[in-house]
Amino acid sequence: MAAQEGSTVDIDTSLFITVSGPPGCGATTLCEQLADAIGCPYVSGGEVFRELAEDRDMSLNQLIAKADESDEIDRALDQRLQQIAEKWGMSNKPFILESRLAGWIAGDRADLRLWLDAPEAVRLERIDDRIETEAEMRVREVSEAGRYESYYEIDIDDREFYDLHINTARWSKRAVFTLVRAAIE
Repeated sequence: MAAQEGSTVDIDTSLFITVSGPPGCGATTLCEQLADAIGCPYVSGGEVFRELAEDRDMSLNQLIAKADESDEIDRALDQRLQQIAEKWGMSNKPFILESRLAGWIAGDRADLRLWLDAPEAVRLERIDDRIETEAEMRVREVSEAGRYESYYEIDIDDREFYDLHINTARWSKRAVFTLVRAAIE
């Protein structure tokens, strides 16, 4: 839809959007901006994973190690995210789901599947204030990629599935939001 001179363009507020990418890619920042602009909730798979760790009285690294031993953790997380995706996908209400596999989990229920990324050095700088260290982030990424391939035959490096792929290091936080907003206007 093209905006006519002097008019404003509204964001489509009935979309189910998924946002995926590695740690430090800017997914949380974008989700917060989109949720605010659309006036809808979003669920973070990372937060759900952290809640699982807390529920089990484990650190994030302990839960990751346990997830490497058995598929129980990933299956519990993915089932929870699947239920959320199904609920919101059928609700005809706007919603944002953020996780590494959000686009895959939501499948055809998603109206727009985004993949965000940035060079590793940029992502490491962005997560500098997090509890997770650089080495832990690298271990987690390799671990997750292996589990996704093993459990679901998903190659996390295959970006063909996504509608829009953005290198967030090229633009400011606001510019990334503006790019995505243009895609949903």
